[in-house]
Amino acid sequence: MESFEEKLNMLKNGTINTLEITKEEFLSFREVLLKREDFKHFSGKAKQGGHVIYTYLLTPRS
Repeated sequence: MESFEEKLNMLKNGTINTLEITKEEFLSFREVLLKREDFKHFSGKAKQGGHVIYTYLLTPRS
């Protein structure tokens, strides 16, 4: 199984277009995401049931 760091790198490099995180994974995932220097390039949209779909932005959000 790939780690969250690997999945984030795949999203950044364009290997994958989106990354879906479940409600159960969210807190562990968030911990990894916030440690990255480029965390403002990742945008998450909440979906019904607690799932979050992440995409990578070329321009960091403010």
